[in-house]
Amino acid sequence: MEFAEIFNERNMVGFLLLFFRFAGLFAAVPIFDHKNIPMNIKATIAFFFTVFFYASMPPPTLDLNLPTIVVAILGELILGLAVGIVLQLAYNVITFAGGQISYMMGFSLASAIDPQSGVSMPIISQFLSLLALMTLFALDLHHWILLFVDHSLKTVPLGGFIVTQNFFHYIMHATANMFLVGFMIAFPILALSLLADVIFGMLMKTMPQFNLLVIGFPIKIMVAFAVLIATLTAIMLVLKGQVQDAFNMLETFF
Repeated sequence: MEFAEIFNERNMVGFLLLFFRFAGLFAAVPIFDHKNIPMNIKATIAFFFTVFFYASMPPPTLDLNLPTIVVAILGELILGLAVGIVLQLAYNVITFAGGQISYMMGFSLASAIDPQSGVSMPIISQFLSLLALMTLFALDLHHWILLFVDHSLKTVPLGGFIVTQNFFHYIMHATANMFLVGFMIAFPILALSLLADVIFGMLMKTMPQFNLLVIGFPIKIMVAFAVLIATLTAIMLVLKGQVQDAFNMLETFF
């Protein structure tokens, strides 16, 4: 009798909704959305965590009919995608700053396929993106996601997620903040590169035999790399603060 009560119709619908909540998160959240992870592996991990969290899952209170269940499944997928968008905006601060740095160093044409996103990006952006990914692992972001799911089960009932106006306001603010913080991260290298351009221009006026392509660009790249190495720790601390702020904001609209 107890076995039949555990696997009744309402609990099975709750299991399905919980699975799609995990599936939406793993499809959009940094670390879990890595393009090199096959979809069947992501689905297996989502199924495993669904079984693991099944005991703490509150039974859904929605009506058990097909239209309601379909809408609830879409709501769970949107919940995962919304969380992924919030965290991706915090994570993309690094890749945006890397793009600006690559442009000033003359590496904007030297691009490669980023294994994290599956798109082509400058090599400095790719280097900072991979370093940021390791930083997120060091911060236990994958554990934060699981804790968020456990917390969301208590605050957002299965099938009851609704996108609020606060979410769209935060997305607009986070997008503007991504550009602002990205420029702030890249500013030391941008400023020194502009200063180097002014110095090289003055040298070319006083010494016409000065070859900018042979001497100037290597010096400029060397200075940029030196500043980048010196500021790597600060850049990762900025990323940590951005991700923590994004997690703190999740409770305001979920």
